[in-house]
Amino acid sequence: MTTRAQDDEAAVRRQLDGIVEGLRAKDLGRLRQVYAADVVSFDVEPPLRHVGVDAKLENWARVFAVFDEVRYELRDLSLTVGDTVAYGYGFGRLCGTLADGTATSGMWVRATFCLRREGGTWLVAHDQVSVPLDLRTGKGLTGLEP
Repeated sequence: MTTRAQDDEAAVRRQLDGIVEGLRAKDLGRLRQVYAADVVSFDVEPPLRHVGVDAKLENWARVFAVFDEVRYELRDLSLTVGDTVAYGYGFGRLCGTLADGTATSGMWVRATFCLRREGGTWLVAHDQVSVPLDLRTGKGLTGLEP
């Protein structure tokens, strides 16, 4: 891998680390720095599609209203980085302490991130989170671990 490719991959990892940092700090301003203005997000919460950074941040604001302490873990992240676009996938888990004091270990989800370089900065242009489905019951399998 060339030095430029290594630098770009490190920059993408730092941006995705910004999601982890922003969530742990419950900092919408920090999270705004990670996403493209026109980000399209397929999250686990309705609706099927969230369009724009404000919609994405509203989703995180709802998380912050439910959690007193937020922890987020991104595991087994695999990246492919080009000159202007990058994508990655791995497993994410949101957990912590709810506003009522209840501790929750959360659930592992599959996470995909698509980034593009804008003015020298890598920004998340699309993300998708999914939960495996039991086809017989139609229910999400939320107890799986990577």
